[in-house]
Amino acid sequence: MATETRQDAVMSEETAVAVKPDYGNEIISIIRGNFSPRAMQTMLTDYHGSDIADIMEQLSQPERKKLYRVCGAEMLAEIFEHLEEPAAGAYLREMDLPKAAAVIADLETDTAANVLHEIDRERRTLLIEMLPDALRKEIRMIASFDDDEIGSKMTTNCIIIRENLSVKQAMNELVRQAEENDNISTLFVVDESGAYYGAIDLKELITARNSVPLESLISTSFPYVYAHEAIDDCIEKLKDYSEDSIPVLDNSNQMLGVITAASLIEVVDDEMGEDYAKFAGLTAEEDLQEPLGRSMRKRLPWLLILLGLGLIVSSVVGIFEQVISQLTLIMAFQSLILDMAGNVGTQSLAVTIRVLMDETLTFRQKMGLVFKEMRVGLCNGLLLGILSFVLVGGYIMFIKQRTAGFSFAVSGCIGLSLVIAMLISSAVGTLIPLFFKKIKIDPAVASGPLITTINDLVAVVTYYGMSWILLLNVLHLHE
Repeated sequence: MATETRQDAVMSEETAVAVKPDYGNEIISIIRGNFSPRAMQTMLTDYHGSDIADIMEQLSQPERKKLYRVCGAEMLAEIFEHLEEPAAGAYLREMDLPKAAAVIADLETDTAANVLHEIDRERRTLLIEMLPDALRKEIRMIASFDDDEIGSKMTTNCIIIRENLSVKQAMNELVRQAEENDNISTLFVVDESGAYYGAIDLKELITARNSVPLESLISTSFPYVYAHEAIDDCIEKLKDYSEDSIPVLDNSNQMLGVITAASLIEVVDDEMGEDYAKFAGLTAEEDLQEPLGRSMRKRLPWLLILLGLGLIVSSVVGIFEQVISQLTLIMAFQSLILDMAGNVGTQSLAVTIRVLMDETLTFRQKMGLVFKEMRVGLCNGLLLGILSFVLVGGYIMFIKQRTAGFSFAVSGCIGLSLVIAMLISSAVGTLIPLFFKKIKIDPAVASGPLITTINDLVAVVTYYGMSWILLLNVLHLHE
C-alpha cells in the first residue's frame, strides 16, 4: 500500500512537471477582474514581464489602458523590454505623454531609442523633451548610428570606474552607480581622459583585500568593439567570447556604453532572419503586418530575372525535342537529375557563404574550396550514379517490361548525367557566390535563386545532351 502511495506521488510529481502553468489566462483574468488597482498590481508582480508581454495582443485597448494605469513605469518598462519594437511603439501611443515618457526613461537606452523610432515625429519630439537631459543625450547618441552598426544596439546601462582608485573606492563607486545601473557583473575601467583601459570581474573586486592594487584586478585583454563597426563583423569577432557585456568605443577609444549578451543574442537572431530571407531572394525579412505592395516589391525583382532564366531553360528543352519524341521514357527521369543538381548546388552555396565570412581568405584558399567542393560533388555523383544505374535499370526492365540492354543503356545514361551534373553544380554553387563577393554584391542575396535556375539549365543540357549523344547517335536506341 505504501509502495502504491509513493508511486502515485511520483506520477503526480511528473504530471505537475509536464504540464506548463497557463500564465497567460491567469494574467488576463486578473486584468479583466474587478480587483482594486493596488490588489491588481500586487498580483501582477508575481508574473515575469515576458509572460505579460505575451498576452498584450489578446487584450482590448481599454484593457491595456487599464493595465497602464495600474502598473508603475518600472513594471511597464520590464514588459516593454520583451515586446517587438513595432508593437511597443503602438502600445506607447495608447498612453498619455507623462506615463509614456516615464516608461521610456526606465527602458534600456538601446530599446528606448528603437521604440521611439516607431512613433510619429511630433509625438516622439514631445516625449524626448520630457526625458532627463542625460538620458536624452544618450538616446540621441544611440539613434545617431546606422541600423547596421553595432553602436545602434548598445546601452549605457553599465558600471564605469577610473583606473586610479583603490579597491575600497572602487567598491563605493560600484554601490553608487548600481542604484541606476543593473549590469554590474563586470566593471569597466577608463583612464583619466575617459579612454577604455580594461575590465574587472565583480567577484574579483568583492573578494579582493583593500591592500591589493586595483591595477592587479584589471583585465586589459577584455574584448571590445567600435561603435561604427558593422554588426556582421562584430558577431564574428565576439562569437568565441561568453561575456555578459562587451564595451563599445568611439574612434578616440572613449567608452560609450556596452552591448549586453541579451542584445547580442537578439542581433544574431535578426541577422539569421535576414540571411534566411536573402537565401530566398528577398531584400529583407517580412512580417505578418507588412502591406501587400511592400511584400511584392521585395520579391518581384528577382522573380522577374528568374522568369527570364526559366524561359531560357524551357527553350533549351525545346531544342532537344527530337530526343524526347524518339525516347519519351527519358522524360520520366528529368526531375531526378534536376533535383540532385539543385541539391548539390545549394549545399555548396551554404558551405561557401559560411566560409566567406572569413575576410582573410587568400585566392589560393578560395580556389582550394572550389576544387574541394568539386571533389565532393564528383564522389557523391559517382556513388549516386552507380545506384541510379542499378535501380533505374531494374525499374525499366521489370516495371516497364523493356529489354535488359535498353533498360541499362537508359539507366547508364542517367547515371553518367547525374555524375556530370553534380560535378558542374558543385562548381557553380561555389564559383557564383565567390564572383558576387568579388564584385561587391552580397552573395547571400544574389546566389540562392540564381544557382537553382542555373543548375536546372546545367541538368537539362547534361541529361538531354548525353541522351542525344549516347542513346540516339552511339547506341541508336528508339522506342
